[in-house]
Amino acid sequence: MNKSELIEAVAERAELSKAAVNKAIDALTEVITSVIAKGNPVALIGFGTFKSVMRSARTGKNPKTGAPLKIAAKAVPKFSAGAGLKAAVAGKKPVAKKAPAKKAPAAKKPAAKPAAKKPAAKKK
Repeated sequence: MNKSELIEAVAERAELSKAAVNKAIDALTEVITSVIAKGNPVALIGFGTFKSVMRSARTGKNPKTGAPLKIAAKAVPKFSAGAGLKAAVAGKKPVAKKAPAKKAPAAKKPAAKPAAKKPAAKKK
């Protein structure tokens, strides 16, 4: 599934316009990117955690010449799947499906007020 297919699926499920969903997905990715770039994790309970981890320095080889070269340490993004996502992928938990849209109940008319009682006639 690519981004445009994701936008279409979310728009249909959430009953939103594709433009609104596109804006929301762009905002979500920007926020997650900026937060993990600062070294802080982003946890979505039941889905997973996005975080930044340090990859240690190591020695590699140039594929053409076979000459050894040093690869510097660097921070890389990492995603760890949450329990809910793992269970859904393993088939142990059914994937939540959208319930059919319910019709909004008709607007109720205001309750009729009981007629005001006439004051008792005074005797003369």
